[in-house]
Amino acid sequence: MNLVVRPRPEPAADGTVLRVTPESAGWRHVGFEVCRLARGESLTRDTSGHELCVVLLSGRADLTFAGREWPDVGGREHVFEGPPHALHLPPGGALTAVATTPVLEVALCWAPAESGVDPVLIAPADVPVSTRGAGVTERQIRDVLMEDRPAASLLVTEVLTPAGHWSSWPPHKHDTDDPPRETYLEETYYHRLRRPGGFAVQRVYDQERSLDETLAIGDGEVVLVPRGYHPVSATPGYDLYYLNVMAGPVRRWLVTVDPAHHWQVASL
Repeated sequence: MNLVVRPRPEPAADGTVLRVTPESAGWRHVGFEVCRLARGESLTRDTSGHELCVVLLSGRADLTFAGREWPDVGGREHVFEGPPHALHLPPGGALTAVATTPVLEVALCWAPAESGVDPVLIAPADVPVSTRGAGVTERQIRDVLMEDRPAASLLVTEVLTPAGHWSSWPPHKHDTDDPPRETYLEETYYHRLRRPGGFAVQRVYDQERSLDETLAIGDGEVVLVPRGYHPVSATPGYDLYYLNVMAGPVRRWLVTVDPAHHWQVASL
């Protein structure tokens, strides 16, 4: 099973660097794209049949959707700088983004939806930031579009893991529709390294070991998590950022920890 999606060496004509669709991933709910544009270049996406969360990874853009305008949005130079600007959009319109800086990188996070909430611009000050874990499992969480915000099915968060630390720890899963114990959520991990050239490590495995993959992940690569536990390690010398996109039939983040590591549950 191929769980890694690698970026193109150069953007496609429409700026796309990588793309994950439900069809390409072999699942039903999560779509994810990264686009890179030069100043003055634009991208357009139709939201018919799905909701969309646009996360500005770096740079600035003029954004329009269904007659509304948000000029010169963004500003961080890289994903390690601080929380992002994001634009959450409902089904049934067309997004246009025009780069206003020499380079614009955006992530397009989407999931099927029949209805949604009104368009909303999420500013960095609107993104809750917290610390999770302790010692070598400590990391920073930036909740861009989690349960504290209304949405149809999307859950979106950023995580910064210091070099040498573990993240998504202890190993947990969300592949069973059994609330309030656990919910079924498909998930993508979009990884960036503060120093390109290094790598992170992510393991994806289930209890039976019918799925058991240990992956070396480079800058800009995406890991697909269709099921199972999925811990991450930031290797020494390489601070790690990842953007998580989750969606499923129930919009709740309820997880089950690997029983072998449940004694460490306080670090989740």
